[in-house]
Amino acid sequence: MTFSWTRVGAILRKELLDYRRNRFVIITMAVLPVVFVVLPMIQLFSVPASGAGSASVVKLDTRIGLSLLYMLLIPAIVPSTLAAYSVVGEREQGTLEPVLITPIRREEFLVGKALAAFIPTLVIAYTVFGVFLGAAALFAQRDVASAVFEGSHVLVQLLFTPLLAGWSIWVGIAISARSRDVRAAQQLGTLASLPPLVVVALMALNVITPSSGIALAFAAVLLVIDGFGWRAVAAMFDRERLVTGGTARPLDR
Repeated sequence: MTFSWTRVGAILRKELLDYRRNRFVIITMAVLPVVFVVLPMIQLFSVPASGAGSASVVKLDTRIGLSLLYMLLIPAIVPSTLAAYSVVGEREQGTLEPVLITPIRREEFLVGKALAAFIPTLVIAYTVFGVFLGAAALFAQRDVASAVFEGSHVLVQLLFTPLLAGWSIWVGIAISARSRDVRAAQQLGTLASLPPLVVVALMALNVITPSSGIALAFAAVLLVIDGFGWRAVAAMFDRERLVTGGTARPLDR
């Protein structure tokens, strides 16, 4: 049976419809982004008018980097929470088995689940970033606005948002497929989403100088991991255990 994007699309549509009926998902997608845009705004506008022009470049870049780092928590945390819920949450609700007993391949099932977390995350993250840039251009001190639009800051934000989201999603789905409790899966998924964010944080705060070469090299590593993530998760995905709760047997392709 060949890979079918039609079946992936069916899973994606099902997930998006389920999101609309799930209060937890709505709260996650609405409240967390608001928090992560308010904190950068406070950091941005707390630069005093008298100090904006005289502050050292390093100090100003650090403050701006911290503001942008808050927004990188969106692609790290929001999709990990959704992905960690995706399998074990459906299992608890009793809606997982009817899907898994259909002829859908496990790769198709996982890609559909991943896209359902990935697409809303990108929309939310880039919307929040756009609001932040607009506020900086209109209301921030001139030196602060110039620092916000400095190339390396924008590069880190645009480049690593989808890559961090991809890491968080595959780790979250892997944990969800092996967990029996939603809360435990979400906690572990959130923790597992943070390691790549540490490197991005060091670049955002100029501890590691975010040159194009370093950013692209780390991005390439994350891209490779994300690209093979669905196959790695599929290899450990135990359909029989999820459906029956029994001991795993060799998986059929």
